[in-house]
Amino acid sequence: MGWFTRVSPVLVVLLILAASCAPAAPQPEATEAAPAPLSEAELVERGRYLVTIQDCNGCHTPFTPEGEPDMSRMLQGHPQEIPVTAPPQITPDGWATAINSTNTAWSGPWGVSFTSNLTPDRATGIGSWTEETFIASIHEGRRSGAGRPLLPPMPWRMYAQSTDDDLRAVYAYLMSIPAIANQVPEALPPPAAAN
Repeated sequence: MGWFTRVSPVLVVLLILAASCAPAAPQPEATEAAPAPLSEAELVERGRYLVTIQDCNGCHTPFTPEGEPDMSRMLQGHPQEIPVTAPPQITPDGWATAINSTNTAWSGPWGVSFTSNLTPDRATGIGSWTEETFIASIHEGRRSGAGRPLLPPMPWRMYAQSTDDDLRAVYAYLMSIPAIANQVPEALPPPAAAN
């Protein structure tokens, strides 16, 4: 009994030291749980938020004479009843870009571009586009994902940085707004260069 009493405190200290110096057993890495998918209503609301903060209405909704977007024509693009048949003349003082009064037709060295109808109208808007077509259009900077390049002033290079999830939300929102039949004209080429 005497021997055990004398060794016991030393043994306890050694065991404590050994335990404190031993490497800890590897713990499994904590993984962050993937967020739950958004409901359809949440996806549409996220898309509404993104369309608002990216100011899509600033170009795709015709402006009133007072300089405000006409929300009764929300995201319909350039009004079909306002014909533009040629680029405006470049001014003698060097101005090379012009914008019409509705803020939906833009002229520059590329010709004349018209803001697109982003409503879900199947014949004149993007209602016949799939989600994949919409995402490809923004990521690739091409009409319908594979057509002609998107023209100024569309800031597609900035929007191309959007995640697929954000673009899915924008698409869901655009598919939820009222469809407006409005045939936007095709872009006009630049005037022929003077010889």
